Formats: sequence, C-alpha cells, structure tokens
Amino acid sequence: MSFFIADALAEAAPAAAQEPGAAGLILPMAVLAVFFLLFVLPQNRRQREHKKLLQSLVKGVEVVTTGGVLGRVVEVDDNFVTLEVAENVQICVQRNAVASLMPKGTYKAAKRKPESK
Repeated sequence: MSFFIADALAEAAPAAAQEPGAAGLILPMAVLAVFFLLFVLPQNRRQREHKKLLQSLVKGVEVVTTGGVLGRVVEVDDNFVTLEVAENVQICVQRNAVASLMPKGTYKAAKRKPESK
C-alpha cells in the first residue's frame, strides 16, 4: 500500500492554468454584440412602433387584431377597443390585441360579398 502513496508524492504539481487575458474575451464579446444587434434592437423597435400604433387609435380607423379579425373602431377606452365587425355587430377586444392599421376602405371592401357565378 505504501507504493501508492510514494507515487502520489513523487508526481509533480500540475502547471497553473494561464489566464486567457483580453484576447480570450474577444470572441465571447463579439457573439454577444451580434446577438444584441440581431435580436434585441429589432425587438425594441417593434415594441416602440406597436406602442405608437396603440396610442394613435381613434374612432373610425380600420384595424386587424392579432386573431385576424378585421373591423372598424367604434369606441376607444384605456384598456379596450370596441370594433364593428359587421353591420350592428360589435366586439370588444383588449387594446393590445390590435395588430395593425389597415388602409381606408379595406373594411368596406371586405364587407362586400363575392358574387357567385
């Protein structure tokens, strides 16, 4: 049993690991910078645009919700928007559910039923 202890004592201590320094940090920093430019900045831009869109909602604007419902804004509240989706049919959706504004006349064109042949 003593021969194992002697071998262990005779081994040299491992060399100390060298610090990578500034050169070793370039690649991880570059990866973080690319991640930031490709994902974080565009997402922040989209959030600002959506917030601006929600603030610009007024009565009579034609919108599409995130669920794909097309309608004309009838009433705007702090948290909810009432949309007219058909004649005398109104729905109430959360303000954040409005995905985009549509050009004027889209609602009227979508209301017309296609003619059957």
